[in-house]
Amino acid sequence: MTKRRNTKAAAAVSKSPAVQRAASEGASTSPSKNGNGAGQFFSQMASRTSHLAGKPLTFLIAVGVVLVWAACGPFFGFSDTWQLVINTSTTIVTFLMVFLIQNTQNRDTMALQLKLSELIIAVQGAKNHIATAEDLSEEELERLHDTYRKRAEETLGHLERRRGSQLKKAG
Repeated sequence: MTKRRNTKAAAAVSKSPAVQRAASEGASTSPSKNGNGAGQFFSQMASRTSHLAGKPLTFLIAVGVVLVWAACGPFFGFSDTWQLVINTSTTIVTFLMVFLIQNTQNRDTMALQLKLSELIIAVQGAKNHIATAEDLSEEELERLHDTYRKRAEETLGHLERRRGSQLKKAG
């Protein structure tokens, strides 16, 4: 059932206007065909590693490593070298995971931006310049946020007035 839904979803995505435009403009929709060799290798490795790092088994393995290290403490007399092993290991893993997490976050953010842009462009009456809001400066984003916050407050006020008048008519 899930496989069938995924196939239907993939077919729907391939028919979306953005994907068709990208394909007609020569852009590839397959991430494996984009980028240079080193960038492509890093992206694939980062995807696989971050996927594996999020699994419960990976967490259990990490807990097991810490337990084995702790159990070895009496054998090594809780020496400075014994402590240095876990400190160095965790520092290296943390250092490398920062890059993997950032890469994953960058890809997820870009995919989300593309999806939102497609929705904005597809909606009639939407302001298409909002589809590229991520490219605006901090000051421009603040002004845009203030504008939309004011519009939302005005809309909320209008809706509350309508509800109030409808309640008066009903009562």
